[in-house]
Amino acid sequence: MRMMAQQQQQQASVHARRNKGIGIIGVKAWMMVSESGESRLEQVGKHYLMRRTGLPARDLRVLDPMLSQTSSILGRERAIVINLEHIKAIVTATEVLMINSSNPLFLQFLNDLQSRLHHSSPNNQLPRHQGSFSLSNNSRNNNNSSMMTIPEDSDSLQDKSNIEIKWGNTSSGEDEPVAPAPKRLPFEFIALEACLESACRCLESETKTLEEEAYPALDELTSQISTLNLERVRQIKSRLVELSGRVHKVRDQIENLLDDDDYMAEMYLTQKLAARLVDKASLKECYNTESEDDEDQRDESYSKRSYDSSYPKLDIEELEMLLEAYFAQINGILQKLSNLSEYVDDTEDYINIMLDDKQNQILQGSVILNLLNMMLNAGIVVVGLFGMNIGISLFNAPLDRKFWDTVVGTFGGCLLLFFLSLFYIKKRYLLASS
Repeated sequence: MRMMAQQQQQQASVHARRNKGIGIIGVKAWMMVSESGESRLEQVGKHYLMRRTGLPARDLRVLDPMLSQTSSILGRERAIVINLEHIKAIVTATEVLMINSSNPLFLQFLNDLQSRLHHSSPNNQLPRHQGSFSLSNNSRNNNNSSMMTIPEDSDSLQDKSNIEIKWGNTSSGEDEPVAPAPKRLPFEFIALEACLESACRCLESETKTLEEEAYPALDELTSQISTLNLERVRQIKSRLVELSGRVHKVRDQIENLLDDDDYMAEMYLTQKLAARLVDKASLKECYNTESEDDEDQRDESYSKRSYDSSYPKLDIEELEMLLEAYFAQINGILQKLSNLSEYVDDTEDYINIMLDDKQNQILQGSVILNLLNMMLNAGIVVVGLFGMNIGISLFNAPLDRKFWDTVVGTFGGCLLLFFLSLFYIKKRYLLASS
């Protein structure tokens, strides 16, 4: 009985692990951020996201943290898919969906996005020329009645060339200045700007940290070549190559967007959503007002209207200016990394020159030692000849004189041969002259 109970417990734990694994794969925690900046955490699956955002499965696969994907910004019919560094988000016309993470960079990006959305909300925006003057209408239906309030400090009104105004009719028939309403970026562009700024800030921080570590390490290596310094420089170079690749990917993605006007037009989600709503309203009104006799004419006008609303001619200058600003910032980061890479290459060239010089010195010493060894071998040959048991007339001479003459002559001959060989080698430029 005890064995059966243990087997049942094991089977139950296996099923629990399988169900847990299925839950992890099918459902993930997503952070939802609305237009007002409010966030909530939801457990949703892939198919629910596909229905909610209109994205295919291959686009959601780009955001999978288990897969290695390059940086990308994809514009679709109802959403923008953003995969930049630590940011994996889906931006629609009304909300931002992000894979929840405990990464400090993700939490910082979430706070920044909420702050942007809160300050860009129409309820929190202040008039552009609040310090100069303010206008208030007494009635919405009465456009001819208006009131202008001038602040006590009227010195700011002296320079009228710096104030943007437009004119409207009043009850007296005279023109009065009216402050233009501040233009608000669409929701998707606010979210896109927050993503780009967070990615650039992350790359800028890593570049600054790498510079602070690299330059002292390279200077120390030039002053003292050691195994520890070489290992530090090797690690720094590996980080430099990896960081440069990431910055290049972000830069190429922004450049590809700037080169394709149609692709940038796809990213105007708010205007496309408004066009669809207007199209539905006009279709309903068309069916309610037109008679059945004009059915052919109505279908033709509707098809033309739906074609125009499906493919609106948008002014992409707003998005283009936004992307160009961060493209310039990415180029600045890339230039810093390029300068650091050049400094690393110059240091490597200097180290190689130093090593080649040391190697040449070692070779010169080896050549000199080989010459000395050859001359000593010549003296040993002479000593060996005198050590043979052969009768020579030199042995019959007085030993004190002939012995020293022979030793001095042998030593002098070896030195003479050494210097002659050394002169010959230097003459042929086989050895550097000191």
